[in-house]
Amino acid sequence: MIRLGLSGGIGAGKSTVAKTFIERGGYHIDADKVAREVVEPGTPGLAALAEAFGDEILAADGSLDRPALAAKAFVDDEQRKKLNSITHPLVGARTQELLEAAPADAIVVQDIPLLVEGNMAPFFHLVVIVHADADVRIDRLTTARGMPEGDARARIAAQASDEQRRAVADVWLDNHGSPADLAAAAAALWDERLVPFEQNIRSRTLVRGPLTLVDPDPEWAALGNRIVNRLWAIVGDKASAIDHVGSTAVPGLAAKPTIDVQITVADLDVADGLADTLADGGFPKVAGIEGDEPKADPSTGSVDRGLWGKRFHGSADPGRPVNVHLRAAGSPGGRFAIDFRDWLRADDAARDEYAQIKRAALDSADGDLARYVTAKEPWFDDAYRRIADWKRSRD
Repeated sequence: MIRLGLSGGIGAGKSTVAKTFIERGGYHIDADKVAREVVEPGTPGLAALAEAFGDEILAADGSLDRPALAAKAFVDDEQRKKLNSITHPLVGARTQELLEAAPADAIVVQDIPLLVEGNMAPFFHLVVIVHADADVRIDRLTTARGMPEGDARARIAAQASDEQRRAVADVWLDNHGSPADLAAAAAALWDERLVPFEQNIRSRTLVRGPLTLVDPDPEWAALGNRIVNRLWAIVGDKASAIDHVGSTAVPGLAAKPTIDVQITVADLDVADGLADTLADGGFPKVAGIEGDEPKADPSTGSVDRGLWGKRFHGSADPGRPVNVHLRAAGSPGGRFAIDFRDWLRADDAARDEYAQIKRAALDSADGDLARYVTAKEPWFDDAYRRIADWKRSRD
């Protein structure tokens, strides 16, 4: 299955997107509904709240009086933490039950208003944010829902900012048009990206980015950061470092529109043990790539091919090509990936030189990725020596 995190500010139109996904077969988990379920009359959750905050939080029919609870639970941080310590584990447990009940091929739509505020974005295969400007949302809240304008503005101000949402959004659905427009955009996303994504994960199929060079994109840094955070959520303490590397990590450098990320592990046995975990997370292994092209040690001139092993994974997401390189800590390939990125960031002339090499390699490759890679290798061999000199001079 894949897990989709769906969020957006109050009044943005998230319910329209959720409805569209449900109609097309999405397995819906509504965080607000779950939060209500775990404190319904007769539940251990409601009993725990009454014990912690007093029977005054109960309505006459025995249900939760939410305003009364808010009056007690939101007076200070200590009371808020007490509330969260009761409700959060219950919500988490119920959500896990619902996830375990989902079909193996499900596209799980987790509808979470506070996804950004709760720092939950890395735990999903994809995050979809529904957006509308604050003035549009205020108009919707005051007209369609009858909410006082002051309350609407306060609710919006208390939630994550547009910038915070953009930082985690894999998909940004703009909702300044009609509900039909938004539903159409959501349907296209489902058909063109979500369904193939889920199928690719089950079949362990990766998506290759186009073999072309494009102008530098300032969004690459944010995209790289999102992928790094997602990989940390997938592999956890099995990695000692995860870094955005390659051309898209160098500001101002033309690149193939594919994000390269390096996962540093203790050894390649650990990398092999992560193969299924990464594939389930959306990054299947690429068969047949077991190492980098070895480089001669600059100080001795010798080549030790055994030190240049790696494991290579790609992305199953048709909307986001990614290369994931797993290398052992201290390996020359792992050090070179970081040093090469930092050298190009620090040396504009080297960056421009590499851009020319890439364009020449692309022209000679005639659309063949292997020929493109091979054409660059002589320059990489020399760069390996130059980077060693650069590091010594910097030290």
